[in-house]
Amino acid sequence: MHESAELRTGVVAAALELFASQGFDQTSVEQIAKAAGVSRSTFFRQFGGKEDVVFADHEVLLEQLRAFLSEGHDDPWGAVCAASESVFAHFAHDPELARRRYQIVRQVPVLREREIITVFRYERLFDDYLRGSLPGIDPLDAVGFSALVTAVHNHVLRQLLRGKKKVPLSTLQTALADVRRRYGVPSGTATEAPDDVVVAVFPRSMPIAEVTRRLRTQLD
Repeated sequence: MHESAELRTGVVAAALELFASQGFDQTSVEQIAKAAGVSRSTFFRQFGGKEDVVFADHEVLLEQLRAFLSEGHDDPWGAVCAASESVFAHFAHDPELARRRYQIVRQVPVLREREIITVFRYERLFDDYLRGSLPGIDPLDAVGFSALVTAVHNHVLRQLLRGKKKVPLSTLQTALADVRRRYGVPSGTATEAPDDVVVAVFPRSMPIAEVTRRLRTQLD
């Protein structure tokens, strides 16, 4: 792990422990810095304030997802699902820390509001990506799929955060596969035709932009 990432993780862990023991409003930046073993100036170089400590992982994840999606993918719908899976895997890697953060967010109104905004940022990132990757896509298809993936992801993640049992990544993968089927964009493409004739059958619910993409893939 990079030194700055280790420092950030240490500060976040120290802050969450203080928030849990003495309350979010009652905890000062100075107390967090002291508990984490860093200076006040170092704290502010890494974070803008106490709220930013709670959502630090999301800021890093959003940047990582932007980079991942910008690489270009043959299956844009699958890329959105893969992005969702990577976020879940991150929090499932340290479920106790994720649960501590979840409990604090639930108790503090300003943090709950920030969480709503953060969730929307993921949804908007997916929406923008699909619109850019699938020319001609109906905006309702882009925003609808993005919202559904985000909602399903949050539902499965809450199972992890609210309980004590391990929730494997496969739980989310199965749910997202069902999202793709329900939305008419199941994984896989038609098999290549042995000659110049292409016969394709698609679900009636498949968005026109996806039909076009799959046909173009076979004809190119």
